[in-house]
Amino acid sequence: MKILLIFFTFYLISAAEKDIDVTGYSGGSVLVDSGELWFSDSVKYMAKLPEWRTIINDKKHNEWINDGKFTLFQNKEGNLMIYIRDLNDRDAGEYWIGVLYKWGIDMTLHVENDLYGKVTKGVMVNIGETANFSCEYTQNHINDVKIILKEGKDSIETIYSRWKTKERYSISDDKQKNVFHMKIFAVTPDDGGVYLCGVWINRHPYSYYIITTVDLHVSMPPVVRREGESAEIFCPYDSIYKSKPKSLCKGKCSTRDRNPLSETVREEKETKTDRLTLKDDVTASVFTGSITALTAEDAGKYWCAVTLETELNYLHTHLMVIMNEELNLTKYEGDDVSIQCKHQDEDQKSFCKAHEASMCVKDGVSLETIRDDRFSFSDEASAGVFTVNITDLREEDSGIYWCGAHITTKVSLTVKTDFTLLNIICVSSALVLIGGFSLIMCKLNLFLYYVI
Repeated sequence: MKILLIFFTFYLISAAEKDIDVTGYSGGSVLVDSGELWFSDSVKYMAKLPEWRTIINDKKHNEWINDGKFTLFQNKEGNLMIYIRDLNDRDAGEYWIGVLYKWGIDMTLHVENDLYGKVTKGVMVNIGETANFSCEYTQNHINDVKIILKEGKDSIETIYSRWKTKERYSISDDKQKNVFHMKIFAVTPDDGGVYLCGVWINRHPYSYYIITTVDLHVSMPPVVRREGESAEIFCPYDSIYKSKPKSLCKGKCSTRDRNPLSETVREEKETKTDRLTLKDDVTASVFTGSITALTAEDAGKYWCAVTLETELNYLHTHLMVIMNEELNLTKYEGDDVSIQCKHQDEDQKSFCKAHEASMCVKDGVSLETIRDDRFSFSDEASAGVFTVNITDLREEDSGIYWCGAHITTKVSLTVKTDFTLLNIICVSSALVLIGGFSLIMCKLNLFLYYVI
């Protein structure tokens, strides 16, 4: 009763100044501009009506207030924004949002079913490449303005819209297929993050319908070396971080679970261990980790980390170590084959068909993506190996395979056609010679059966 009385008093003091009507879709999100100022020195409230269920009651006065799927934050214009994720039928209804002693609004949220509201995509791209992703929409949004936003640490920024363009970003809208495409050219480490792909709904001037959430992962191209060789892992960073501590980590690397390979490097100081050298070149804004005499244990996922005040800024790459021992297999159509692969842990099982090992990180055809019942694998975790089985071999199975993820073995598989064919083609022609004789010519093609 006391809480209800506080809300009721608050409501009367603030006096709801406007009503906002918003439509979202089940599984999707909505982003709403209240049209009112944030007021950093005042308390923010959000409640669900009619029971006045408290969602947010914030006294910290910061610029980003988050409680589960509900977020209030201040945009660059200074307005209070309302962001609600993962909508479902229970979210529908009336809300009251306000700033104590300043203003209050009533917001009615409608939640409809929509196939396109449930898509979350993961996109991987290397530094310097072009990132591409697309967002489908229903016919009723064909004329609505398309928009791309990006989640920051304490805000959501408009990246691209009809009214705002940004260098290196472009949107093309294919209204015949109800899909718009986003491109980010010459990707940098700072381009990584969560993007919100949506439309501005003209009939609701304060609201944005979020169609798709895209998680863009920016990494460096994989480093591929052979067993016994040396490898260099280059870690570029923004020049503003030149005086910040930097480290190179392998495997899990976070503020709570960090396993640096050596002491932190600062500026142009050089740090060495038995086989590892770390050097920071502040002029080029890159620090480098050099590893000599590579072994299978060196293979894995590496993180370049810049230590900030409260967190680490990450960029990762994959070091793939190709074992010197290769497999060359020759089989015939219809045969079966079993290929044994090494792995370090449960997360490093891969069987990929590609011309180069580096393609397996992003572009290769891995066992997980092969939709063919002829391919299967069995795991012997205690022995550190897994076995790939291919039954009923076909000629198109021939090629180069990379077996074992970061520790990888080159496998050359040749599948030959096994046949016995005796093909006799007789071409008969009657040649009328002087004297009335006919000559029949037969051509004999003989394909021999051979076994190796």
